[in-house]
This record gives sequence, structure tokens and C-alpha cells, in this order.
Amino acid sequence: MRSIIYGHFTDELDLLNAVKELQNKGIKIDDVRTPFPVHGLDSVLKLPRSRLPIAAFIAGAIGGSLGLLFQIWVFTRGWPLVIGGKPFLSLPSFIPVTFELTVLFAAFAMVILFLVRSNLGPGSLPDILDEEVTNDHFQIILTDRNNSASEAELEEALASTGALGVKNIKTDN
Repeated sequence: MRSIIYGHFTDELDLLNAVKELQNKGIKIDDVRTPFPVHGLDSVLKLPRSRLPIAAFIAGAIGGSLGLLFQIWVFTRGWPLVIGGKPFLSLPSFIPVTFELTVLFAAFAMVILFLVRSNLGPGSLPDILDEEVTNDHFQIILTDRNNSASEAELEEALASTGALGVKNIKTDN
């Protein structure tokens, strides 16, 4: 059995200060949940930078390349037509479609990768410990698996930071 200890905060500055206090005590934080993005929280938690922009760039480059190559093939090999006297390989006329496919591929890749990485896709079960977090409370989650301190010490450390309603849940996971 593992224990999940969590506490609520009503202010984002209190949350940031609590995270810093817990880290100074050597307590490893398992997760922090907020109803909206908290500026500076990722740097305080020392989270690595997201690789989502790299994936978006790669997907956009693939989409733009496929769009451009398809247009080149269609207008030079597949169905060459002389329209208004312009040459078969007229790159300026290919720019709008190439740009749109770049944006389309990048956008779809970011949405799909975000949902997969966040485990928010179809069929995933929500991991909500308390309903108030989805409204207006902030939550720090600690587990005894990641910390050498006992459950009582983790509860005391979390309560000493000013957390409201520190709770302990036992799970089989």
C-alpha cells in the first residue's frame, strides 16, 4: 500500500512558498495541481523544458514538405496545365498551400502529442483526488514512495507550510 498525502492552498503565492519550503526540507514533491497556470511554478519545481515545440517543428516541416512536393508533382508530372502562360513549376503560387499544410500538421501533432503525454485521451480515467482542485484550489501531492520521511512527518511538513485540509489516502497502486 502506498500513501498519497495532499494539501490545499487558496493562493498561488502561498503555493509557491510552500513548494520552496518543502524542497528546502528535502521533501520530494510528487505533483502540483492548479486550476490555471501558475507563473514560475515550473522553474521552482525544476521541471525540464517541454519538447513539444520540437515535435511541432518536425511535424510542420513534414507537412510543408509533403504539400510542396505534392504540388510540384501534380503541376509538373501528374497533370501539367498551362494556366495563363505561367510555367509548370511556379513556386510562388505554391506558398499558400505549403504554409497551410505546415500549420495544419504542426497543430494536429501538438494536440495529439499533448493528449497522449498528459494521459487525457479517449478512454483515460481522471485522477482527481479532490473536486475543489478543479475549481479554485491549488494542491501539493506527496507520496511516501518518493520520500524517506514517514507519513506523519510528511503530513506535518505539509501542514507547517500553511496547507488547508491536509489529507492522507491509502491506495494499492
